[in-house]
Amino acid sequence: MCGIWALFGSDECLAVQCINAMKIAHRGPDAFRFENVNGFTNCCFGFHRLAIVDQLYGMQPLRVKKFPYLWLCYNGEIYNHLKLKNHFEFEHQTKVDGEILLHLYDRFGIEKMASLLDGVFAFILLDTANRKVFLGRDTYGVRPLFKLMADDGFLAVCSEAKGLTQITHSMSTPAKISPFPPGHFEVFDLKSTGKVESVQIDRFHSCTDEPKHTTYDNVEGLGTGFALETVKSNIRMLFENAVRKRLMAHRRIGCLLSGGLDSSLVAATLVKLAKEEQLVYPIQTFAIGAEDSPDIAAARKVAAHIGSEHHEVSFTPEEGIRALKEVIVHLESYDITTVRASVGMYLISKYIHEKTDSVVIFSGEGSDELTQGYIYFHMAPSPKAGAEESVRLLKELYWFDVLRADRTTAAHGLELRVPFLDHRFTAYYLSLPEEMRVPKDGVEKHLLREAFKGINLIPDEILWRRKEAFSDGMTSLKKSWYTSLQEHIESEVNDSQLEKAAKLFPFNPPTTKEGYFIRQIFEKLYPGRCEWTPHYWMPRWIKATDPSARTLSIYKPDKDQQSCLNSSA
Repeated sequence: MCGIWALFGSDECLAVQCINAMKIAHRGPDAFRFENVNGFTNCCFGFHRLAIVDQLYGMQPLRVKKFPYLWLCYNGEIYNHLKLKNHFEFEHQTKVDGEILLHLYDRFGIEKMASLLDGVFAFILLDTANRKVFLGRDTYGVRPLFKLMADDGFLAVCSEAKGLTQITHSMSTPAKISPFPPGHFEVFDLKSTGKVESVQIDRFHSCTDEPKHTTYDNVEGLGTGFALETVKSNIRMLFENAVRKRLMAHRRIGCLLSGGLDSSLVAATLVKLAKEEQLVYPIQTFAIGAEDSPDIAAARKVAAHIGSEHHEVSFTPEEGIRALKEVIVHLESYDITTVRASVGMYLISKYIHEKTDSVVIFSGEGSDELTQGYIYFHMAPSPKAGAEESVRLLKELYWFDVLRADRTTAAHGLELRVPFLDHRFTAYYLSLPEEMRVPKDGVEKHLLREAFKGINLIPDEILWRRKEAFSDGMTSLKKSWYTSLQEHIESEVNDSQLEKAAKLFPFNPPTTKEGYFIRQIFEKLYPGRCEWTPHYWMPRWIKATDPSARTLSIYKPDKDQQSCLNSSA
């Protein structure tokens, strides 16, 4: 995880450039570089580094002697960089995984280069020999990237939108700041005048595509056909491989552990593989919640089962309310469920940064979208509708859960890794018959649970634990974070204000007091940027006014939660 920033075709003064580039300093606390491109006026890069691989040669913009005309700024990890290097017999100058982009681009061009990468990434590649600039982003947008393209011919790029907002203030022509679309690359011509023109944007991969790099991965013994036992074996094998490839790091690895199915599978597999790889330190796991919260009890049980070095972070609603503004600063979003769920993740990331030496943090993001884990999937009118909703959610992850996970960890200089969004794993799971992926016997994510049944990777009561939203599960069953937040907001927003919400905020008007409260904070921080949240995240196929699972009529508290709490106390 790093912060990247670049400007092409602008005569913005150096002081303004540096001020904007420094707005994302939290993403890379280890080092900073700001560099102008030799021989090219109005071209510069800013880079904030979090050193994970090759601490000696990992500064950027990355350049190697073989390609003096190429400048690379990227944020991410390329998990198959060694396999590609060996397969194509490239001679590398550094141990930096990103160097593979330079070799692939030189030999194959931008489209094939992007399609061969197995990893998460956002890159800015400048080819001074051909006067081209290239942008690209991974399939699910795990690594963020924003661009600003002005009509008068300049391009600005940044890991977060906040690094571009002040640039527009000095522009003669207004320009929109927008997220770069996941799974795409874009080509720009750098004119002799120094101005920039977009000439091509194409998709190189989508969530339903089979990855083109599978020739160079190490998944062996993958069974064919859709017999249940074969499918279950394949799911286990692909998931384990997704975790294994993400062990690539020279910094300590930890894992968020809510005690839910997804984070528990990640943590248990991570601990298992860390022992096999003989890592020199124990895996740390981290849970946050009130003392009597279901998540704390469940996470404690999982940690004892897998043998992790477990940390518990206390959470109070008062602490959460105090953190709201800073959370929205980092999120750049006013989506209700994203903000509410981000508070706990922001506070636990703060604890990890301040109290431990773990830097690379695994998490369970992506599973609910991929495996139909949200409770409202029980109401899908057909398996086809459920499958289509799953794909829709995956395509929108970069607006919601992936955005939340990236910003709350990056705010504290941590690097996020999400094995459930591994290309190979998601492509296989989405290729399975629609009927196999639906909730069954009243249990969501039934197929995923079945795949890990009977192997004692995690306790059975955790394997079959009912879906609990993170923002709900970290507080008491008697009084959730949702309820505490509503009580606070009642004193901050009155009925008259809410009645005028649609007039005051015509784009995505808030319909609840919580939505109004969050929107007010966002507008003060980022005035005129309401389009950054394209729509609110809400459940489908059921009447709902709020995304909290506990507010839905189909929500039933897990009958095993209280017994889990009692046995773990």
